[in-house]
This record gives sequence, structure tokens and C-alpha cells, in this order.
Amino acid sequence: MHDSALIDEKCSSPIRVAVKSGQYFRVTSPAENAIVTTRLAAELKNVLERFALEAGNRGVNKVGIFFKPGIFGHHRVGRAVDIYAVGGIGIDSWKKRWDRAQRCACEVSDAQKRSALLDNEQNQNLGWRLYKALQNYGRWSQPCGYPIQLFGPWTRSEGPWNLISDFLLRAHRDHIHVAK
Repeated sequence: MHDSALIDEKCSSPIRVAVKSGQYFRVTSPAENAIVTTRLAAELKNVLERFALEAGNRGVNKVGIFFKPGIFGHHRVGRAVDIYAVGGIGIDSWKKRWDRAQRCACEVSDAQKRSALLDNEQNQNLGWRLYKALQNYGRWSQPCGYPIQLFGPWTRSEGPWNLISDFLLRAHRDHIHVAK
């Protein structure tokens, strides 16, 4: 068999490729920012395509995704990647917008207006939507004794690992980290 996923699993030095743009999203960062295993690249492409399509993109104006290299060892071997921006806006800015909408909603006494405000933010906030797509559609690694390898500024409130430490939450306040 010449299945690249099998080659990745069996090689001590897995094949690494750049995450490439898809039909509905485009990688806006330099290719070297997202050199990953073929398994991670395929998983990301599937999730990012679905995310961009659900976000209302029909391929005319592809949703931009910006990667930066990570600082820990698993990035060097390509098993993890960090997403710092979506739609040309930093993940940290999307989170600040999300938090503002949550605070504003708390101040609205009318339940219907509060619900409309929150629904609007969920529909418009590409950072949160990307995080939820990665959470709902991706199959990320979970090393024995460790949480699922999806971290970002929404981890504590949205999961998949709500008991994230303050250290890890601070370390991922401005990007989304995934590993396969």
C-alpha cells in the first residue's frame, strides 16, 4: 500500500507537507509556517473546507487562514500547527469581540433580544466558528494521560477540555493549536 497516512504512521521521520489552500479557504501565511505531517494536512483541509463552506463562503472570496510556527518540539516534526488569524483578523481580536458580545448580552434584560445578540455573534465571529469547527469535525490526537490536543482562547468555555490550566490558557490566548 502507498497510502500516505500509513507511511506517516510507520516512518520514524514522517513525510511533511505544507498545508495547502482549498476550494473555500486559502492559506495566507508563508508555506513554511504550516509544514505538517500528511495526516495533519489532510485533517486540516477537511475541517477548514467544511468550516469555510458553513461560514457562507462559496469560493468567490476564500476565507483566509494564517499559520505561525509553534515553539514546542511537536511542531518541528509536523504533528501540530498553530492558527493565528482567520478572515484577516487575529484570533485574539475575535476572542475580544466574543467577550464584548457576551458582556453586552448579560446587560440585556429582554431574553429574545439577548438571544438575538448572541446568535448574531455566533454567526459573525469567524474565530469562534473556526474553533467550533475544529472541535466538532476534527480528530485530534489525545496522548495517553493528556487532553485532546485542541487549545485556544475558547477552550475553558467551549471544551473539549474545560479544566485547562491557567498557564495553557494564557499560552493559547492568541491562537488555536491542533495536533494529530
